[in-house]
Parts: sequence; structure tokens; C-alpha cells
Amino acid sequence: MAKVAVILANGFEEIEALTVVDVLRRGDITCDMLSVESEVTGSHGITVKGDRLWDGSLEGYDMVVLPGGMPGAANLRDDETLMAALQNMKEQEKWIAAICAAPIALERAGILEGKSFTCYDGVEKEIASGRYLKETVVVDGKLITSRGPSTALAFAYELLHQLGGDSDKLATAMLYKDVFGV
Repeated sequence: MAKVAVILANGFEEIEALTVVDVLRRGDITCDMLSVESEVTGSHGITVKGDRLWDGSLEGYDMVVLPGGMPGAANLRDDETLMAALQNMKEQEKWIAAICAAPIALERAGILEGKSFTCYDGVEKEIASGRYLKETVVVDGKLITSRGPSTALAFAYELLHQLGGDSDKLATAMLYKDVFGV
């Protein structure tokens, strides 16, 4: 079964991070919250205790997910060890995912070169590489991006689907399909 790391830095967007963790765990995917400190506080004042500390390594993970939020996304972008780990994930052809403002970290790591992506409205102006698409979720090879807080469930279901989980069954059980008609 796949193993996913969600990287949490202070100022992360809570709904984007915790929705991903919740959906993946419901879908029987191992999902660890790796936090830069033992406890991190999101952009809306919610404090979360990580499953383990971010030590600079993504060894053993099949996917890394970067939540947005400010200054969380900037804190991820400025983490040199994360930049190296993202480049390593790309070289190993593993999944890399980001939502909202977090594609700025992907830009800095060189992950968006030649790729289509989406992000929070206006953030694309800070990204020089790649091809911006204003869509809910964009999948380009092993890269998955999404727009923001309101797209967190669609993003999480896509992550689950790409990892081989039954996203349709879970989306139905969580009433997503019924409520949103998808």
C-alpha cells in the first residue's frame, strides 16, 4: 500500500492539510503528518501535533503533499532540505502534490518545468515555469495540484484515486457525490 507524507510548516492552511490526511486515512492509505516542529500552528490558529518531525528525508514515501496557506507555503519554499527532497522525489518518479499557494515551493524546486499546474488565484503570477490552468485539480504525470480551500476534497479524492484507492466509494460514503453532483 502507498505511503504519503504531508509536510506541515507554521502558517499552513488547515483545511487543505487535514482534509488530505483524513481522506487518505479513510481510504486505507498510510499518511503521515511531518511537521517542522513537534507542534505547528496553521494560518487560522489551529495547532496540530505532527506524527513525526520533518527530518529532511522522504525516503520510503510514495507521495509528498504540500498544503498551502500563508506563511506556510513560503516557509515550505524556503526550506532547503525540502527543496532537495522534492528534487529527489522527482528523480525517483514519485508523486508530488501541492494545493493553493504551495506550488511556489514546487517552482523553487524546479518541479513545474514543462508541467501543467493550478494554484490559488493570483499565485500563478509568482511562478515563471510551467503552464497555469485555472481548473479545480490538475494532474500532469506524477504532479497533482489544486486551487485552494474549497477544492481540498476534490484534491484529496484525486490523490486517493491516483494511489489506487477507491475514491468513488469513499466520495459516495462521505456524501460528496450526492451533495456536489459529481
